[in-house]
Amino acid sequence: MANLRVSPFEGRPLLDIASYARRGLGRRDQLSTTEIAQISRTVRRVPEVVVKVLGKDSNNLASISRHIGYIGRYGDLELQTDDGDRLSGRGVGSQLVNDWDLDLDEHRGKPDLAAANGRKPPKLVHKLMFSMPPGTPPKAVLAAARNFLREEFAFKYRYAFVLHTDEPHPHVHAVLKAVSEQGVRLNIRKATLREWRQEFARHLRDQGIEANATERAVRGEGTAHKLDGIYRAAQRGASTHMRERAEAVAYELRKEGVRIESSKSELLRTRQDVARGWGAARDILIQAGQIELAVRVGRFVEQMRPPRTEKEFIAELLMQRGWAR
Repeated sequence: MANLRVSPFEGRPLLDIASYARRGLGRRDQLSTTEIAQISRTVRRVPEVVVKVLGKDSNNLASISRHIGYIGRYGDLELQTDDGDRLSGRGVGSQLVNDWDLDLDEHRGKPDLAAANGRKPPKLVHKLMFSMPPGTPPKAVLAAARNFLREEFAFKYRYAFVLHTDEPHPHVHAVLKAVSEQGVRLNIRKATLREWRQEFARHLRDQGIEANATERAVRGEGTAHKLDGIYRAAQRGASTHMRERAEAVAYELRKEGVRIESSKSELLRTRQDVARGWGAARDILIQAGQIELAVRVGRFVEQMRPPRTEKEFIAELLMQRGWAR
């Protein structure tokens, strides 16, 4: 169950729940101080960090300039750059596009050739967002994001970032040049995002903010993950995808009940592996004399909600909100 591993960092797993329950020579019999701290944060349900890549329109100079203008609230907010500059005003987007020579990167990407081959032109920038739940001090989120960006990208990839506090959850938007000053292209993979989440959480803890970064399955969150655009549209009540799904589920509820999706069996298998791994971790903690934490682990597993597919999740909401109407 390699997909349950939490953030490989420097080649070592920080919290590999599935490995605790494996049989054979590789079975775990002790936990490091770092792993115990990670387990403690997880079972205490310490706030989880969010690191997202916003992928839309990242290969067009005009859209990149508009995005920079948008995150700067069209001149009202001050952007900070990798050079330490502070920029504001309505022309910041065009200024950064020129300073970063994105027009040259666009030309090197040969968008016409990519389109002819049926591929999208390569990204000129990566649009990132670092977020924490409501109540987190915004200055701490900004400092953690600034330190993360400096450690990861300084003197390699150009970037600019800005803090937003106009929503309940404080978050930082960052625009990162996709090609380094040495000509190396940055490709962001799932493992990359896991590592970034882990590092962003570490920087928040350095600011005195409790923060964690674990996989959804390890936390017992089995509900199918929505694409960010669909989720946000659903929150506004404007998602045609969710509306169509809700209508289909409501029809099934009125007829013979919700039919079980094929993905349910995979969710159940994942949950069994997670529960087995947590049980083994609890046993190791007991052997190490960490009785209080072992008890917390047991309660954490008992309180996990049953894994649900998207259809089951929608059906539950419909039942709660009077689906018959």
